[in-house]
Amino acid sequence: MAEEAKQPTAKAAKKEKPPAIENKPLPEFAAEHLIPALRDAFRAEGIENVDLEFVEGVLPFDGADPEEDRCQYLLGNWNGGDRRFGLYFLDSNLVGNKIFTHASGGTQPSEIESFMIDERKVTLGLLVLYVMQRLNGQKWLSPN
Repeated sequence: MAEEAKQPTAKAAKKEKPPAIENKPLPEFAAEHLIPALRDAFRAEGIENVDLEFVEGVLPFDGADPEEDRCQYLLGNWNGGDRRFGLYFLDSNLVGNKIFTHASGGTQPSEIESFMIDERKVTLGLLVLYVMQRLNGQKWLSPN
């Protein structure tokens, strides 16, 4: 009696990885991942009362054109709004151009800084790290 050897007819299908969270649409990524991760990072620094909001609209700067200067951005503040920052996604995606602003004492941001311009791959961890580094550079998270 001949034994039949089981021969796979096709290679076993490789287990597919779920898509990276960074590939989600930006509003979904921000709501489900970025904002919770930033809240956790602020809590780790002892800041509990941070307000984070992801919006789409005209850049909130003097001279912004309502037709041309629209994007999606994350706004954050704490200490009753005394410390505020913004992370602007100019191309409405993670890999496009981004800028960062900060202001304190109820003033408007006086500097607009490029953000993550040298990173080939943008991940949630890097976004959180760079935001916290920028705020720490202002001595907002801890004293010298």
